[in-house]
Amino acid sequence: MKRIVILISGRGSNMRTIAERCAAEGWPARVAAVVSNRPEAEGLGIASALGIPALAVDHREHASRDAFDAALARAIDAYAPDLVVLAGFMRILGADFVRRYEGRLLNIHPSLLPAFPGLHTHRRALEAGCKAVGATVHFVTPELDHGPIVIQAVAPVYAGDDETRLAARVAASEHLIYPLAVRWFVEGRLAIEQGRVRQLDGASQVLI
Repeated sequence: MKRIVILISGRGSNMRTIAERCAAEGWPARVAAVVSNRPEAEGLGIASALGIPALAVDHREHASRDAFDAALARAIDAYAPDLVVLAGFMRILGADFVRRYEGRLLNIHPSLLPAFPGLHTHRRALEAGCKAVGATVHFVTPELDHGPIVIQAVAPVYAGDDETRLAARVAASEHLIYPLAVRWFVEGRLAIEQGRVRQLDGASQVLI
């Protein structure tokens, strides 16, 4: 039985979707803990309601990013995870932290990477006149919003869209592909080969 630790900073909508799908679909895994860098994060209460241990490691209580990363790693390692999932975790993690969980650290980004890494992705996509946007699940590397891509979802941009409407459409696609990517991982259906991710069953790695 694989153990998953999920890191959040806010509502934890992806966290909730992953936890619920894991239980409903009988994955060979369980969400062992949810950890937030913000004690007030709404997602901690949601995790507790689902019967998942929920705790905070407040980044504001640490003098440096390295000190916070070390405290966060200690909290994570207490649950001996096979996989660490970033689900709306809004802290940049240092290279040493990322390397500690290399090959078992997933993130989702609300764009079709490598387009629009970083913040304000929907605003930038609208300003660029994109006709399609999307979301990307990838393995985390020290370079921000890079790393081997597991799966992507494509969402259309409609005339009259603003950031809010576009973000909601992309979030709906995130809730489809992130649980799928996590399930593939815990079922041993992914391989990283020469910096690229292969789905070992030959399943499509793009949702249109």
